[in-house]
Amino acid sequence: MASKQQVALVVGASRGIGRQVAIDLAKNGYTMVVAAKSTSDAYATKPFPPDPNSQQSTVSTVAREIKEAGGQATAIAVDTRDLESVQRMVDETVKLYGHIDVLVYNSGAIWWASVENTPMKRFQLMQRINVEGLYGTIQAALPHFKNQGWKARIITVSPPIYSRFFRGKTAYAMGKVGMSVLTKGLAMDWEREGKIDMAITSIWPASSIESAATLKIQQTDPESVKDLRKPAIYSDAILAMLRAPVADVNGLIDTDEDFLRTHEGVTDFKKYSVVPGATPRRIMPARFPDLTVAEQADEGRRTDSTKITCGESKL
Repeated sequence: MASKQQVALVVGASRGIGRQVAIDLAKNGYTMVVAAKSTSDAYATKPFPPDPNSQQSTVSTVAREIKEAGGQATAIAVDTRDLESVQRMVDETVKLYGHIDVLVYNSGAIWWASVENTPMKRFQLMQRINVEGLYGTIQAALPHFKNQGWKARIITVSPPIYSRFFRGKTAYAMGKVGMSVLTKGLAMDWEREGKIDMAITSIWPASSIESAATLKIQQTDPESVKDLRKPAIYSDAILAMLRAPVADVNGLIDTDEDFLRTHEGVTDFKKYSVVPGATPRRIMPARFPDLTVAEQADEGRRTDSTKITCGESKL
């Protein structure tokens, strides 16, 4: 049965940032589909709600939290490494609610180390979950976007492109920057095709956000908690991106803090600090490079591989 409310699918919504985004979207009137690999018997989970950064927090408990707060939510298990699983997730969402208005891709695998110390299996895992998972999810959603008149928003978690990001985490950066390239390229496709109601936007934290990963760091460095922000800053920024006109956010890659400052006029970010009164260190550069070039509008003769007959070629 089609939902009269806007429907948001959050992939990677079991804990941390993804959970917060799903809960805050629900508070703002969205019908929610929360997806991740981990599910559970939400009504057997005690105490409830569980620690949002613990293994006890799953999409099942997140859906229960939303419903007990008066919202509408469905939990779907998905393995973003498996295209068939991704396709089922998207198709089931549309079957349940009739449309997808917002797609948030928050799934991610992380390993920060040198190339020498990043095994091939770890590299492949990151590429499959990060860039391939995003690409597959978008591919699965595109026919549904077409059926609903090309009117939807996509938010993905990927960074501005700058040199320092590659340092010490090249394998991770290869996939994450690939996600940012997808944001730029798909936005250009939609602009060229006249899809004026479609937007894809990338968001990245300006300061570290409390999560299961940061809790592990705190075990060896207790003082690091002073540099953490609550995940609410991320969901507030995403909600602001969804409110913004398509032209302002299609192809935009920005940080949570910078977007809230420039588009919402926020100047005081103290409420987001995990430690009251602390000022978390900014981990992002103050300014990012402009990726455009002087001959930006001149790409020469455009080639479309779908219109080329290659015969036996493996191009």
